[in-house]
Amino acid sequence: MSDDQSTRGQEADELLRRALLDESSAVAVSLRISGLPLSEAVTVIFHGRRDLGTLQTYVANGSRGAGATVTAGELLRVPCDLDLADAEDRAAAEQLYVEQATALRDALVGADTVLDVWREPLSELAGSQVTIDHSVSLAVRLPAHRLLPTALVAPESQVVVTPVCSARTLADGRPPMGIACAQQEFARVYPLADDPERCVAEFLELAAEHAVALAEKLAHQEASVQRFLEISDS
Repeated sequence: MSDDQSTRGQEADELLRRALLDESSAVAVSLRISGLPLSEAVTVIFHGRRDLGTLQTYVANGSRGAGATVTAGELLRVPCDLDLADAEDRAAAEQLYVEQATALRDALVGADTVLDVWREPLSELAGSQVTIDHSVSLAVRLPAHRLLPTALVAPESQVVVTPVCSARTLADGRPPMGIACAQQEFARVYPLADDPERCVAEFLELAAEHAVALAEKLAHQEASVQRFLEISDS
């Protein structure tokens, strides 16, 4: 699943780069969201291209005004797209846009607020000062799509915490969301409403068990290879 998500992300970035070369067939509408406790401000960009039949959603860190230049490397592809097909006319389409854009805005505000609540328990239980990472790409694999270009990072334990969501159109309302905890090859998603302290404690315990199990598996594999080499030399 992680490889598929990475491939889809690369394809989305390629579509955007191609669109920037041919602005005549592309339209972008931005929605700025400010006052966020962790991200401070983000800009949602709804990007449509007639010739490719695409209508996609991106989120960039910071407040970007009209006419601002945003590179592909600054955009996080969020698979929660507008669906205005049921609109009978322009007025209906505008109403649907308002409803769906509001749903996404509420989702982003809620996710950022919950992530801020996670900061203190993560710092206390991980035993290190937590930093805020606004990178579009993270060093860990996630089991779901990212919702915000904002993540909490505990450097000593290498734990990354960030909001994630399921892929669906905004016509279905606010997307299902959660908080993903990831460390190297291990990750887990918790509901937004769950207790952060309990979640962090559980994740660290499960991550430690996973590390032990992985070490035992590698040792077993190494012993097997050693025995194979021994019988091969006889």
